[in-house]
This record gives sequence, C-alpha cells and structure tokens, in this order.
Amino acid sequence: MGKIVVVAEKPSVGRDIARVIGCRTSGDGCLIGEQYIVTWAVGHLVTLMEPDEMDEKLKKWSFQTLPILPDTIPLKVIPSTKSQYSKVKKLICDKETDSLICATDAGREGELIFRYIYEKSGCTKPFQRLWISSMTDEAIREGFSRIRPGREYDGLYESARCRSQADWLVGMNASRAFTLKYDALLSVGRVQTPTLAILVRRRQEIEQFVPEGYCTVTADFGDYRGIYFSEKLDPETHIKTRPDAERIAGETKGQRGEVIQAETSRKRELPPQLYDLTSLQRDANRSLGFTADKTLKIAQSLYETHKALTYPRTDSRYLPPDMIPRVVQTMKMLPESYQQYVGGALRDGKLPVTRRTVDASKVTDHHAIIPTNRKVDPARFSEDERKLYDMVARRMLAAFYPACEYDATRIVTRVGEHLFRTNGKVIVDNGWHDVPPLENPPRTRKRSAAADEEEEGPLPQLSLGDTRTVRDAKIREDQTKPPAPHTDASLLAAMETAGKDLDDEELSRQMKGSGIGTPATRAAIIERLLKVGYAARKGKTLMATDKGVQLIRIMPPEIASPEMTGRWELALHEITDGKQDAARFMDGIRKMSAFLVDYARNTAAAVTFPEDEKRKKFGKGSRGASGKTLDGTVCPVCGKGQMRESLRAYNCTEAACGCTIWKDILVRGKGPMMTEKLLRLLLEKKSLQGSTGLITVQEGRIRFYPAGSDVPSVDRSLIWAKGQTAGQGK
Repeated sequence: MGKIVVVAEKPSVGRDIARVIGCRTSGDGCLIGEQYIVTWAVGHLVTLMEPDEMDEKLKKWSFQTLPILPDTIPLKVIPSTKSQYSKVKKLICDKETDSLICATDAGREGELIFRYIYEKSGCTKPFQRLWISSMTDEAIREGFSRIRPGREYDGLYESARCRSQADWLVGMNASRAFTLKYDALLSVGRVQTPTLAILVRRRQEIEQFVPEGYCTVTADFGDYRGIYFSEKLDPETHIKTRPDAERIAGETKGQRGEVIQAETSRKRELPPQLYDLTSLQRDANRSLGFTADKTLKIAQSLYETHKALTYPRTDSRYLPPDMIPRVVQTMKMLPESYQQYVGGALRDGKLPVTRRTVDASKVTDHHAIIPTNRKVDPARFSEDERKLYDMVARRMLAAFYPACEYDATRIVTRVGEHLFRTNGKVIVDNGWHDVPPLENPPRTRKRSAAADEEEEGPLPQLSLGDTRTVRDAKIREDQTKPPAPHTDASLLAAMETAGKDLDDEELSRQMKGSGIGTPATRAAIIERLLKVGYAARKGKTLMATDKGVQLIRIMPPEIASPEMTGRWELALHEITDGKQDAARFMDGIRKMSAFLVDYARNTAAAVTFPEDEKRKKFGKGSRGASGKTLDGTVCPVCGKGQMRESLRAYNCTEAACGCTIWKDILVRGKGPMMTEKLLRLLLEKKSLQGSTGLITVQEGRIRFYPAGSDVPSVDRSLIWAKGQTAGQGK
C-alpha cells in the first residue's frame, strides 16, 4: 500500500500535524510515518510569472507593449524557496505516493498555495482536503476523521486563482501605464487604490472643513438640568448666534418651567458579538493601540504556536450549533483569572444560545474567533499575546451573558415658549458589563459638554404638570468639529463595508462580502500603502500623503471606487459558491485593464508628483543621481562604475548599468539592513558570514542564507528594471 502525502502551509503546522498522525521519522523536508508523509510549503512556493519572464520584449516599459493581456499567466517557482518546492514535488509525484491531503490554511490563500504547487509540479494524484479551525491535537484528529474530497473546494480555488490573476492584470497594466505617463514610480492596484481613495477622501473632508460656531443653553431646575432644543435647529440643540442664545437664556432665567413630558421605559443593551478578525483588529487598535497588521500576527501566533485561539483569518462572528459543547468545555478550561465570570455565561451549567452567537447560516469558511479548549498558561505568552488573548476570552464570556437592562427616562420641561430636554439612565441589571475589560480598558469617546449635561444619572420622580423655577441658564460656546482622521480601526470598518461609514452592526453585516479585500488581506493592504509612500502613520491615525492625494487625482473612478472593488469582491465570493462564472469575471478584469491603459495614455492631468527618491529614479536620464559616491567601491555587475548612495538604495554610477542594491533588500528575509560599511565589505569579500546568516554576491545576484539554513530567504537580481522595487527584483 502506497503513502498519503500531507502538504501543510508552514513547517510548524506540518510538525504539529505529523505528531498527531504519528509521523516521527525525519526525511528530506518531511516527517514520515507508516501511512502518511507530512511535508510543507513555506508560504507560497509557486507564483505567477512576471511579464518579462513570459516575453523578453516586455522587460522594457513602453506603451507600445500595453495592455499585457495573456490568455494564461504561466506559473513559476519562487527562487528563494526553490529547494523546498523540489522536495515537495518529489514527494507528491513519487510513484510510491497514492494520494495527497491538502492541509494548507483553510481559506482562499491556503487553497491557492496548494493548488499552484499541484499544478506546477504536474501532479495528477487524487487529493483530499483537511479543513480545521484550531491547531489543538483534538481538532486535528477530528479534522482527519471528516476529511473531504478535494473537488468540493474547486470553487474556492477558482476564486483564489481569479483573485491572483485579477491583481496581476490590473496591477501590471495600470502601474506601468501611469508610471510611463507621469514619469514617476506609481503603484496602482485593484485593492490598494480604492483603499487609498478612502484615506484621500477623509483628508479632503478635513482640509475643506469650515468650522461653524454655535451655542447651547442649559437650564438649572434645581434637582435636574435640561438642554434647550428646537425642531427648527440642526442639530436640535445648536443655536447659531450668541445673541439668540442670550435672548433664550434671558427669557428663561428665573421663570417657572412646567414638565410636559415624563416617560420612563425599560431598555436592553445586547451583549457584544463574538470576534471575527476585522472586529478584533478594530478593538485592538482602539483599546491597545495595535495596528491591524500587528493584531493579525499576534492572533496567528496564538493560533499556531500556542494553540490558544481558533483560526483567526475569519469573517464570521457566529458559531455552528455543534460547537456548543466545545464552548462549554472551553469556558471551564479558561485560566483561573476568568473563572469568576464563567458562572454568568454558563447559567445553570448550560450555555444560553441566541442567534447572535450561534447560527450555522452565518458561518462561512470558519466560525468566530474564540479560545480553544486547551489549558493554557498566559504567563507563557508575550505581553502583547496576553493582552490579545485577554480580549478574546472576555469577549467570548460577555457574548453569552444576559443583556444589560436599564430604565431610560426622558423629561421635557417648557419654560414660556422654550423647551428643555433631560435624559436619565438607571442600570437595573448590569448583565454583560459584569465582564469588565480589566486589561487596558478602551478609552471612552470624548463627549461634548452639552452631551454630558444632557445625559444624567438618576432623575427625581417627576410627573406631568410638576413645576420648577429656573435657577440659572448657562450659555456654552463651541464650534463644529471636522471628521476625525482615520485610524486602523475606522479604515478597516470602511474597507469592510466598501467605503461606507457604517456604525450599525446589522447593516455592516449585510454589507459583508462586498467590501475591499478580505479579513486576511486588509492589514497587508494598509501596510502596503505605508510602504509605497501613499499614506503615513502618526500615532494611531492614518493620513494620505501628498503623493497619495495626487495619485487619486489621476485615477479614473472605475479603479478608485471602493464600491466597485466591493462588487468585485462579492463576485469572488459568488465564484466560491458556484454562483458566478470565473471566465466571465476574468473577461471583465481584462476589459478593465485595457481601459486603464487607454485612460492613462489619453488623459493628461496637470499633476506633478512630490520629488521623493523614487521620483528621481524615474527622472529622465537619471536613476537617483543625488547622493554621495562610495569611493573605492566597484560595481558587482559591470565592474566599471562605483556605487553611489541615495535615500533608499545604492546605484552604479555608470548610466548604462542597471545595478541597484536596495538598503532593505535583505530585511524581508530576516537579514540585516544594507549599510555603507556592510556594502563595502560585501563588495570586497563577495561573501560575508554574520550572526544572522550568510550574504553572498555573485553572478549579478545577492543571496541571504539565514543562520542554520541552506535555503536562501533572499535571492534577488541586482539588475534593476524600471518599475522594480526591492521586493520585485528577479
């Protein structure tokens, strides 16, 4: 009987799976057992070819070669992980292998990682799909017990492939076209550009905002206060001029007021829903100051390394019914510090179930993020991991608590022809608020003084016809405020709902599936905007830069519209579900790519981009000629010129030579930043061994081998082509 090869997404996940299914013998890039062999990718091992790899003529950027619309985009092996690909290919194509199990992350990108390897290797073996939401031993065993045929996930693969090729077509064509038109290195993307448009729109709203002064009048009735309001005002309490406010105060002070409305009603504040990734990122940004990217990385560590959380890259805030017994077990297994709250969630030892928490129809690929039913010790976590775990644990408990109940009182007092309203709130049952956010409680939104005066605590018992004398009438002057700059939290919300600023949870839920990107990709999109200089972070706020504003000015609405991108994302969801034809979607993407090229070629906007270093590199006859020349260095490509330093790179002084060594070229591979001292040593010795690993320069390529590894994490050409950055070198 032949073997079954299990392909995991990462080595750490592969080792966990191997331990559970009894693969204990080490092999070449794998672990071997009696029935199974477990191997792994290192993220993506295969990707789409670059245009110049398909056709040498496309190496030179020119409008004559645009649009680039190949019928198929060939796959290539990523050079830096070629060794691991070869090991995986050998195993899955081996004649002793009967079948495969796809055990990559259970989502769109995980599916793409496996299918691209499968396709590129030419493998035709049958395969099944392991689909799990937790990395505990129990979850892995359960996943293997209900493994599914791979063909059931063909829709997911079609969606992933369409996403990958759509990003390639739009990005390659639009970036080249607009870069050529405006002689500036411009990165345009199907997803990043509409996200930038949201930031640009907010910056413009702030810059164009004209503050308006207004007044409010608050009457003191002795044992309560009330704020003046009128249906003729907008908002109701804002009096436009100081004289009008003084008139109202003068006509009110010392006069007798009569209660014309006194109503008290019992209201309920429902418990919060469980977390999906986006809501977790938003709360972590508000409460802990974490960026979206940081939250995702911490959640992934708690999932993979500590087995403390379920799969984090989920867009669902619900659980399926079969999870109810596991949630009960999870609550009982929570660390001791949470046990004081478990009784409120497990009332009479049972889990109270509502459609706000348990609804199979609203569970997509994965259920909501909750702690696993594994006993964990938060003391073993890093401080940031402990804080994020604390948020998820408290949210799970609070979600199953009763609603908070309170009595809301509204009083309207008439003084002459003027009306004053008073709101009061008295908690009857604290409900889910009994689970306090002890660790770094979120800051409450700063309220205006007028709102503070309007919202009071317990009010006196008042009935219709009761009277009070106005002891004082105070005037407060203020100004209208511009919209707040976006934060990670608010930008994530806008991306989730395709640019619509929706605070309403239910409306936001209805918009899901038509947002920008996916929960798994939104953090990377934000980081990409920062990296290319279209956005900047200041404290917790995100603002579009001048370059970002200029880019949106020259973009047609078809690519800058968040709603348009939202519709594309909805189409990808429908491809997953078999409701839309993939070929039809790609036909639309090809038409869009051709349109963007024509738009760039034929439209001339009076826009000059900021003179940053990337702009200089695309200036005519110059590739960043400013900066000092490193005397005594010899170009490793042409051997004639010397290296000259610019803001982000070192370039050859020979105009005909394309040698560029980016300062951060090794950083993505966990290597060091390229400093002048390091570069001089490297050019002299050609090979350097340090504490982080080995760096080599030979045959026009730079490679970095992390300490203890014979596989380079960086393998890049030093020949710089127009439009490349450090992460694009071939």
